[in-house]
Amino acid sequence: MFAAVFDTGGRPIELKAGNEFARVAIAGRSCHVALLQDGQPAMEELDRCRIVGSIRLDARVDLLAALDRCDAAIGDAALCLQAYRRWGDSFVERLSGDFAFVVWDEDKQRLLAIRDQLGIRPLFYARCGSAWMVSDSLDWLAAQPGLDKRLDEVWIGDFLATGHSLDPARTVYDTVHRLPAGHCLELCRDRKGLRRYWHLSVERPLFLRDGRAYGERFRALTIAAIRDRLPAGRVGIAMSGGLDSTSLAALSVEALGGPGRVAARCAHFEALMADDEPRYAGLAAQALGIELRLDNADCAYDPQWRERGLRTAEPTIDIVNAHHERAIARSMAIDASVWFFGEGPDNALAFERDAYFGWLLRGGHWARAAAAAWRYVGIKLGEQWSDRNRVGRSAAPGPPSVDLPPWLRAELVDRTGLRERVQAFWSPPADGHPWHPRAIGSFGTPAWQALFTRLEADERCAPLVWRHPYLDLRVLDFLLSVPPVPWARRKLVVREAMKGRLPEPLLRRHKTPLSGKPLERAVQGRELPPLQSPELGRWLDRARLPPQPASAQVERLLAVHALDYWLQ
Repeated sequence: MFAAVFDTGGRPIELKAGNEFARVAIAGRSCHVALLQDGQPAMEELDRCRIVGSIRLDARVDLLAALDRCDAAIGDAALCLQAYRRWGDSFVERLSGDFAFVVWDEDKQRLLAIRDQLGIRPLFYARCGSAWMVSDSLDWLAAQPGLDKRLDEVWIGDFLATGHSLDPARTVYDTVHRLPAGHCLELCRDRKGLRRYWHLSVERPLFLRDGRAYGERFRALTIAAIRDRLPAGRVGIAMSGGLDSTSLAALSVEALGGPGRVAARCAHFEALMADDEPRYAGLAAQALGIELRLDNADCAYDPQWRERGLRTAEPTIDIVNAHHERAIARSMAIDASVWFFGEGPDNALAFERDAYFGWLLRGGHWARAAAAAWRYVGIKLGEQWSDRNRVGRSAAPGPPSVDLPPWLRAELVDRTGLRERVQAFWSPPADGHPWHPRAIGSFGTPAWQALFTRLEADERCAPLVWRHPYLDLRVLDFLLSVPPVPWARRKLVVREAMKGRLPEPLLRRHKTPLSGKPLERAVQGRELPPLQSPELGRWLDRARLPPQPASAQVERLLAVHALDYWLQ
């Protein structure tokens, strides 16, 4: 955890912070600045500039070369400062990785706060009197004396309707803001500036000679991303029986030159539903020679969750299973200090046939359209033969309902524009990408913020770190640049890349969603704890809450109970 406080009133800074924090106090010409860290984030100083934050950089070799430096031992924080001194404010456009940090520039008397391109690391800020406060801990900010902790009704409405915020800049507190992904915040004595320094953009498809060339490029980029994220000791893979996570395991073994430092965990269901993941994960683990442990996921709902006394920075439905999840996180930390999460290809390789063919034809790319159509027809014929010769699987779930919970007060819905916000969330963007709109647009949704927040909860309760090789900008740019036809069809490019590296049954396996909704099944038939907070009446009508949750209402009803618990 780290924090920075910039008091433009010129008064010494008083903070609520324990003895575990290292602190640097700076008396400026007309202000006071305090930088704090709890021992984990890096703090560095160079030429009257200081930096503190959580920083892990990708492509360090390229950045060192651009800086004309050969000191490979320099830390990531110090490297960021070198870049800042060389290129000024544009330095952040040369960085990639997982980071959230602040830079205090003594000469310019300003504080810069910067968050990585995809928002993997959190960063928050708030104004309290004459002081600006920035931290990667929402809990720390909320604990500071004098901060207005009035709740944000828009955030509350979003949470009760969808389970998370629909605005990347909001928090549960009206006066505390989340710095959006890919943004830089500038704080000076007389102004505040917010700048977006990065946009996800892919102009043209990447045309290579054949499937082998695409496969080689995918493997090379993913292995480079893996090597940038490897710890000194063992690395863990959150591995299902799907293609993405098993490919990540195989390429990690390749990057390390053997399986000895790779461990894997597979969450699976034994009673709640049929689950074939352990079989396919086991095939991959056996072929790769890596250790695989199975975690029973049947405990999707903890009947004693309210009595556990666990706290979270913001309300979350995950609280109903937090005791079990934290126990698993502590167990995982024993196996490895760094764990890889395989999210990314499902979004980047969205199959957008019509948009892609439309773009080719509008641009007069007749030969490429004809070649893509010929390859697509051949793949479809092969899939039809394969489908006749394999067992059935469950259909993917349909899109969630955009209807609002009936117990929400109409006044809340109207005040916050909730109905329009939810409809906009599920609607395609009006100014979408010309040939890959769904894929590009998916990386701007608030669902990513919700995912990273859940994973951050593991990091705060156990000595482990989650890392995301597929979200490396080099890998992501490649996956989004791959022509959707045919290479995004059932992630053909990944299957081509992993031929001979994963077992054939796994390469032939289709995307397989869960055969049911585990949380709904775990809650059905149970009586939920009584609600306790009188504040709930501001946002919902208790009389309209069902005594027993119906299948389609479970998560929304649990959101009510999670908010009620958080308010206590």
